[in-house]
Amino acid sequence: MPGLLSRFHAATTGTAVIEFAILTPVYLLMLTGMLAYGLYFGTAHALQQLSADAARTAIAGRDEAERDGLVSAFLDRNASRYMLIDRALLTHSVGDSTADPNQYEVRLSYDATALPIWNLYPPLPLPSTTISYGATIRRGGI
Repeated sequence: MPGLLSRFHAATTGTAVIEFAILTPVYLLMLTGMLAYGLYFGTAHALQQLSADAARTAIAGRDEAERDGLVSAFLDRNASRYMLIDRALLTHSVGDSTADPNQYEVRLSYDATALPIWNLYPPLPLPSTTISYGATIRRGGI
């Protein structure tokens, strides 16, 4: 019996297979999580850039109604050109800032429920399903 135990302890022919079987699910979970979070953060960055670009477009308007129209037209024309942004899932609100009437605000909200991050392992901490960003620009060069 002692010989059998020492031979079992000394055998190393299947260790690579066992290590692979143990580590592969963990590695795949980590890889999938990195990809899903990367897509989410990429969408958030694209939305932030889109709000800044829309605010810069609004500067050409003479009054609030014209600025609102410029922002809406810019979003309709260009939102789908930004990475991972679907115009149908994007809502916006624009207008003069309540804190400072010389500031014009563009606020965008994106419904991110279509991103693959929500298919991850449920106990993982997940971000909000709505991504919101805004940009402010000074009106009229004042």
